[in-house]
Amino acid sequence: MEDITYKLNLVENEIKKRNENDFLSKYNVGDLIHKKQMDFHRCNKKNRWVFGGNRTGKTECGAVETVWLARGIHPFKKNKPINCWVVSLSRQVQRDVAQNKILHYLRKDWIKQIVMTSGRADSAEEGIIDFILVKNVFGSISKIGFKSCDQGREKFQGTSLDFVWFDEEPPYDIYQECRMRVLDKKGIIFGTMTPLKGLSWVYNDIFLNKNRDKEIWYEQMEWADNPFLDKDEIEAMTKSLSNEELESRRYGNFIDSGGLVYSEFDINIHVIDPFDVPKEWQDIISIDPGLNNPLSAHWYCQDYDGNIYVIAEHFEKGKDVAYHAKKIKEISSMLDWHYTNGKIVALIDSAASQRTLASSKSVVELFYDNDIIVNPKVNKDMFSGINVVKRFLKDGEGKPHLFIFKNCVNLIEEFKSYWWGDGDLPIKKDDHCLDEMRYYLMTKTLPLISCKTKKSEIQLDKEKLIKKLNDRRRRFYP
Repeated sequence: MEDITYKLNLVENEIKKRNENDFLSKYNVGDLIHKKQMDFHRCNKKNRWVFGGNRTGKTECGAVETVWLARGIHPFKKNKPINCWVVSLSRQVQRDVAQNKILHYLRKDWIKQIVMTSGRADSAEEGIIDFILVKNVFGSISKIGFKSCDQGREKFQGTSLDFVWFDEEPPYDIYQECRMRVLDKKGIIFGTMTPLKGLSWVYNDIFLNKNRDKEIWYEQMEWADNPFLDKDEIEAMTKSLSNEELESRRYGNFIDSGGLVYSEFDINIHVIDPFDVPKEWQDIISIDPGLNNPLSAHWYCQDYDGNIYVIAEHFEKGKDVAYHAKKIKEISSMLDWHYTNGKIVALIDSAASQRTLASSKSVVELFYDNDIIVNPKVNKDMFSGINVVKRFLKDGEGKPHLFIFKNCVNLIEEFKSYWWGDGDLPIKKDDHCLDEMRYYLMTKTLPLISCKTKKSEIQLDKEKLIKKLNDRRRRFYP
């Protein structure tokens, strides 16, 4: 009996010891949940990225995703034995960050073998790991290989992989080489990084998604998203950093030496899911004309409190006025847009009233011939217009009054890529949507908010609608 009791105690102690060291089972359970980490894990896109400041929990995402997949226990994805790479900037960074996180979440009894590049396997955390063989729940073996960008692109050739995790931003040639490695298995790429390199290829290919790749997804994390950070420490660190450092190191934003023109723009606040807009909210269309350059047109609505909604977009280049007029009428028909005396009414850049040697009629006249009345008498003052847009994005009380439907992808992209140049002027590039938005908002007045005024029935109904929209938005951006 004593022998049986002794053996049972040994088993219980071993179970207790393993549970204490099973950090994976303690990840995002209990009262404190990092919601954006879980959004990353749930996402099924093949090219996923987390842009986060330092200590926001982004690296934890990559490490847990890797171990879940290697063990075959991912709660949101189809499980199978895998062969993968973890890619760091250098061998030293590999040892100190990604490798350390992987070992933290891998229980020792899950490891079949550790093969070292340098150092000893029995103290792997102090050396450089080449690969780890991991026992998965199917009774077979998964392989986690480690690579560093300082090895050069040639070291990334030849292997077929299920996925690659980039811990921080890799050089473009290595990123492309790794995409080739997952091609035959229809594998995935995911990256976790703090954007410290400015407007690099990641900014264009992933953040702006210039190629409109439907498999690209990203999330941004900041300190406030991490429930495990102390609020007093966040406040103290925030005060110690410059605004430029805060943008990248706290908020995970891409920055340029000149800075974003509309730094107030927040995709989680200003971009919303489309909904059926009351016909009474319909206001006007605004157009920035172009032939070789894109023509940009957006449909603007205004609610009873003066908030602006951008609900539809036409954006295309290399077409004539007749083509654009046809498209504008088609979109207007789908929206059941209001007409004036049988014609659509729009604002347009004042340059459209000029005639050129290439045409006997101005763009204004050509639109009129196609049943669209365009008003070129717009205020084009750049400095004043930018300030008006900024106040619609965030008023003096920090409240937004401009909301953009998700389908207006070109306008959203321009907000994210509109940078100051020399002096007090933005860089004149990719700004067609923002130009015509500026013309429109210069005709508007910000809503006046008074707590003492009794709310009308219309305002109360509006508040119910906004609450419903916010509840829907939080489901996508918790």
